[in-house]
Amino acid sequence: MLDQIKGLHHVTSMARDARQNNEFFTKKLGLRRVKKTVNFDAPDVYHLYYADELGTPGSVMTYFPFPNIGKGRHGVGEVGTTVYSVPEGTLAYWEKRFADEGVAGLSREESFGEKRLAFAGPDGDGFALVENKADTRTPWAKGNVPSDEAIRGFHSVSLRLKDGGATEELLKFMGYEEVDTFGTVKRLALKDGNGANIIDIELLPGAAFADLGAGSVHHVAFAVENRAKQLEVRKALMDTGYQVTPVIDRDYFWAIYFRTPGGVLFEIATNEPGFDRDEDAAHLGEALKLPSQHQHLRPYLEQHLQKLEDKSASR
Repeated sequence: MLDQIKGLHHVTSMARDARQNNEFFTKKLGLRRVKKTVNFDAPDVYHLYYADELGTPGSVMTYFPFPNIGKGRHGVGEVGTTVYSVPEGTLAYWEKRFADEGVAGLSREESFGEKRLAFAGPDGDGFALVENKADTRTPWAKGNVPSDEAIRGFHSVSLRLKDGGATEELLKFMGYEEVDTFGTVKRLALKDGNGANIIDIELLPGAAFADLGAGSVHHVAFAVENRAKQLEVRKALMDTGYQVTPVIDRDYFWAIYFRTPGGVLFEIATNEPGFDRDEDAAHLGEALKLPSQHQHLRPYLEQHLQKLEDKSASR
């Protein structure tokens, strides 16, 4: 069993409209945009990152907003719900806030003894807030949500699967342990993680496979401390029979990817070097940052990328 993985690092999804996406996460959720860059493989498409003040692993939601992308079809083989942690007693605040802001899909729930507020992102993305009195992580204090109510980071993600057995074994190999069940959902967690420690496996044996599009999660990333730990994980996964990519430099972390038995794309990402490697921490997410291989495209991209809201919306 591996001990290098410390919880979630980030979740990356697809969107249709960059400005709408930016407004939702910075204004409605009160998160900080910590990076404005572009897709490595499609540089005419943004890669936007929303998180706490510094982009701490376990708090980072990222998006590829493709302007002409079709809507995703939800099903098995994907991340179903991305869940954020909020302080105990704050769901009433968030429910009113979301209602006032016109956020769709609002419903109160309770599972695993936790109070939840489900809601939808602008492309039908599945989200929820969970009250967690034990979460001591520091929120982004300069957004438009008071610190006492603000999002602390990720609580969990749920995986929608036809058959959870092989993926459950993989997660246990990655250091997760089964801690509870609720209906058809099985919960696994890390004992000592970064606060974003929970993976729920939701079984939907009769459902069709998901189709990637706007509102879909592209991949979920798990955090390791550094490149040495990442290489240890890569070797262990390959020794177990997984096809794992070489290490890829993503500027703010190093990444490896592999497909799980249930169809979900997993990434292992390093905590280093972080989002302040090319911007002062006080000004994260303000300037357009480009990978070195795309620097020559800057004049074109600055003219043709959709304009986001002004800087005050992301600080």
